[in-house]
Amino acid sequence: MERKTEEKRTEIRIPRQQFQKRDNVKYRWGIAHIYSSYNNTILHVTDLTGSETISKASGGMMVKAHRLESSPTAAMAAAKKIAEELKEKGVNALHVKVRAPGGHNGPNSPGPGAQAAVRALSRAGLKIGSIEDVTATPHDTCRKKHFRRGRRV
Repeated sequence: MERKTEEKRTEIRIPRQQFQKRDNVKYRWGIAHIYSSYNNTILHVTDLTGSETISKASGGMMVKAHRLESSPTAAMAAAKKIAEELKEKGVNALHVKVRAPGGHNGPNSPGPGAQAAVRALSRAGLKIGSIEDVTATPHDTCRKKHFRRGRRV
């Protein structure tokens, strides 16, 4: 009688969320943090835990003039650069978190580069999972600047 010998397999187990298979395409997920103000647009891509940086770029790295840092063109160039780096590292799907300056004095709406960056990422062939707004909003604000004119009794 012959003995059947079992081969030991060494498999690396990747969490289900980080590595999915759909339509015969394996998706490797990351999180794109997009901070978009009226002065600049910063893109920062991490793994699903948010602790490991995969790639980062900003509008200021793409253009020479300071007034163009927040433009949609600079944001698109930064997104293209990030998409190339992600494809090299094997990431092909992203969850997007868009952030505006927010707080008690900053604007709560993202700058002009946020939408352009998301569109450029999707056009570069990356799958976009979810788009979320994570702007910091205070529950009870500090006293606003100005606003103390006229007769107070």
